[in-house]
Amino acid sequence: MSLIPLAAPADAGVGHDPWWVVGIKVLLIFVFLVVLTLFNIWLERRVVARMQHRIGPNVHGPFGLLQSLADGMKLMFKEDLMPKGVDKFVYVAAPVIVSIPAFLTFAVIPFGPTVKIPFTDTYTRLQLTDLPVSVLYVMAIASIGIYGIVLGGWSSNSTYSLLGGLRSSAQMISYEVAMGLALVTVFLFAGSMSTSEIVAAQGSHQTLHLFGADIPVPGWYAFLLFPSFVIYVISMIGETNRAPFDLPEAEGELVAGFLTEYSSMKYAMFFLAEYINMATVSALATTLFLGGWRAPWPISIWDGANSGYWPVLWFVGKMMCFIFFYIWLRGTLPRLRYDQFMKLGWKVLIPISLGWILLVATVRAVSRESSGSTQRSYLLVVAGIILLFAIVPMFLPQKKTEKTEPVTEAEFDAFAGGFPVPPPLVDSKSETDVRSKEGSRG
Repeated sequence: MSLIPLAAPADAGVGHDPWWVVGIKVLLIFVFLVVLTLFNIWLERRVVARMQHRIGPNVHGPFGLLQSLADGMKLMFKEDLMPKGVDKFVYVAAPVIVSIPAFLTFAVIPFGPTVKIPFTDTYTRLQLTDLPVSVLYVMAIASIGIYGIVLGGWSSNSTYSLLGGLRSSAQMISYEVAMGLALVTVFLFAGSMSTSEIVAAQGSHQTLHLFGADIPVPGWYAFLLFPSFVIYVISMIGETNRAPFDLPEAEGELVAGFLTEYSSMKYAMFFLAEYINMATVSALATTLFLGGWRAPWPISIWDGANSGYWPVLWFVGKMMCFIFFYIWLRGTLPRLRYDQFMKLGWKVLIPISLGWILLVATVRAVSRESSGSTQRSYLLVVAGIILLFAIVPMFLPQKKTEKTEPVTEAEFDAFAGGFPVPPPLVDSKSETDVRSKEGSRG
């Protein structure tokens, strides 16, 4: 039986699946995320140990692969403590509010094209569902998970937990704005907010019509919209509370932040949500900027690279590259100060995003201008560049100039303390003057 369909039925795809196919997809996504979390914890320990010339987990299972499972079992059987004075309902609900949205965001991520299910005559797309505003759905659901961190810190009846929750709320507002602005240019080029349509838009080379010439550019938006890609990568690290932006749980100053009063499985659910959110933003970055499930070059030269179940392998490979980048940052960069973190979001990322959106919108308008003259297109591009350089400096941080006030020297009084003292010697010149005056008196 061939796993590569030659011609899928017209009604195959999202929204036309039988109930049992939907159930299988939900189960596979859940199992995939749980297993991926266990693997990512093991991978982080091994990679960081390699960077620090240590061994890392190597006892439980081959290469220590069962270490994450052993830690999960340990947390499951640990004593569950509840401090006095906590808001019990919110305290228990906070880990659930964090973990459930982490699973829901994968509902609109496409893993591959339409395929035939083995041993059946049913065709389905490798995606649970799709929406006209799928990307906005992901951002909305991901923002709900941040409320669990805020409520967990507030309900713990601890100053350290409260400060961690407040930091998380400020972090959410700061970097979700930058992340949303970074995705606007993707919507402009793809002409859609659907994840599957954005992947399809990156399937071939883009062509810009500027100055009477066709300029080919690579299909992946990571190359075409490189500033947006960089801003999104920085924002997704801040959004998931990972080093060097793990300020809501800064151990050096907040003990463990919002996690200070949690233990056992509630503690484990927070970490489960953190690693699943890492996978979510990595999968979204793969979908929006790296062509999604489409094979990279030179694998794309093979005719069957983007058909059947092979695209799942390319998608997971790209996603794991982002996961490795997460781990690499944690093992190399120190934690930022909180004021530096806020300045980066509000005074650097957001202004640059606004200027970049303005420039990209101008270029798109010029490229779609089919009947306009070359001079008109040129003027539009120049106007966009001028506006970019005029707006961005208004939001960039400016250096503070310290004003030096003139120092007025008070008249020296030798008998101010009740007994005579010699005048202060400021420098060699003043010392010479004092000695000459004493010599003239003698």
